Amino acid sequence: MNDKFFGLPEEKQERIIQAAYRVFARNTYKKSPMHEIAGMAGISKSLLFHYFRNKHELYLFLWEKCAKVTIDRLKRYGCYDSRDLFEMMHRGMRAKLQIFRESPDMAYFAVRAFYEKDEAICEDIQKSYQKFFGWKAQKALQDVDLEQFVPGLDLRMMYREMCWASEGYLWEMLQRGGLDVDAIERDFEKLLDFWKSIYLRRD
Repeated sequence: MNDKFFGLPEEKQERIIQAAYRVFARNTYKKSPMHEIAGMAGISKSLLFHYFRNKHELYLFLWEKCAKVTIDRLKRYGCYDSRDLFEMMHRGMRAKLQIFRESPDMAYFAVRAFYEKDEAICEDIQKSYQKFFGWKAQKALQDVDLEQFVPGLDLRMMYREMCWASEGYLWEMLQRGGLDVDAIERDFEKLLDFWKSIYLRRD
């Protein structure tokens, strides 16, 4: 990426970023034309290519920005200040849903990007996701109270399974026509109760 992008006024940077999120959020990687992003941002396509060498570079930039925003929001909501894993997940849900409410295009983009199958981009997205997931898992599990769970539980596998279920649920919601934030919140509350009934120790 050309460093001149960061030399732009913040308002212009944000206009380009939001235009890109909007286009990519509504289309597959292949069917998201750079000229449409440029037009929506109010700049020429050649200028957009001056800031980002190609679509691949722009897409990864947007993905990494999503990860940074998410990490910042998780920290602000105190997601990892508790030793109760389900409390962490509840706070994490609230943090992410706030992103959905404030920046729906970015939220749609993140879900769509995770499931993108285009060989031009999917491998890089998955590599980046694994780093992000590793960071989340390490933060979530490092100080968790093991006594609250059923004996012999593979905690890391449980955490991975819950993340997979959550990601799959969001993709299904997107395929149905959109991310209804209130419905997501209600359903996730039910999922948390279900997981608690399975994994928590009963004395």
